[in-house]
Amino acid sequence: MRRRHAWRPAELVAVKQETPTARTLRLRVSGWPGHLAGQHVDVRLTAEDGYTAQRSYSLAAPADGDVIELTVESVPDGEVSPYLAEVMEVGDRIEVRGPVGGWFVWRPGSNPPVLLVGGGAGIVPLMAMIRARRQAGSRVPFRLVYSLRAPDRRYYADELRTPDPGLDVTYLYTRSAPDGSSRPPRRIMLDDLAEGGWPAAFEPDCFVCGPTGFVETAADLLLALGHAPERIRTERFGPTGG
Repeated sequence: MRRRHAWRPAELVAVKQETPTARTLRLRVSGWPGHLAGQHVDVRLTAEDGYTAQRSYSLAAPADGDVIELTVESVPDGEVSPYLAEVMEVGDRIEVRGPVGGWFVWRPGSNPPVLLVGGGAGIVPLMAMIRARRQAGSRVPFRLVYSLRAPDRRYYADELRTPDPGLDVTYLYTRSAPDGSSRPPRRIMLDDLAEGGWPAAFEPDCFVCGPTGFVETAADLLLALGHAPERIRTERFGPTGG
């Protein structure tokens, strides 16, 4: 059951453009209680006439005191995401509620190797796990398999390009690949996870996040590779109106 949380005011303190249609928001939240990598928050907007709209967004980084990060992709005709990704300016305020979720989380005290499989915006909670590992000084090895449409759709491109001991990153492209890529654009397949992931014998903790179809396919492929069902954790999203 979802734990009840109070709505808290959140002020935008910094913005970083990730792609032409997505950006990361740093928000200062009064009384923020902290959170685990993989959790999310509810965001609520209130119009001058009192109309409200709310959506859920994954947290993109460990808490930094009372500051949290969200990475938001603008959804055409959405009610919330276009404001967050295109309009909101430093100093503007919204409301957030959370943190929410306790299953799809990674804790720094965990010892098994980790496989992260992200599709599109599904990279966001996985990036929180990567950053939590780095922040904690953990030596647990991580592998990230990141599937996206094209190179210009990559979130956190500079950060993931920076060498990070113990983290291996594999990019999969579904629509267009960079020049010189040996893999043609296509959806995720068995050999992608066999090559970019961990052998099932290593008993890694697997976290899969993305659109519903992607998550179902990736989870089935992991099972086909022999990964134990109890070690595969999934988080999916679908059309919500933005």
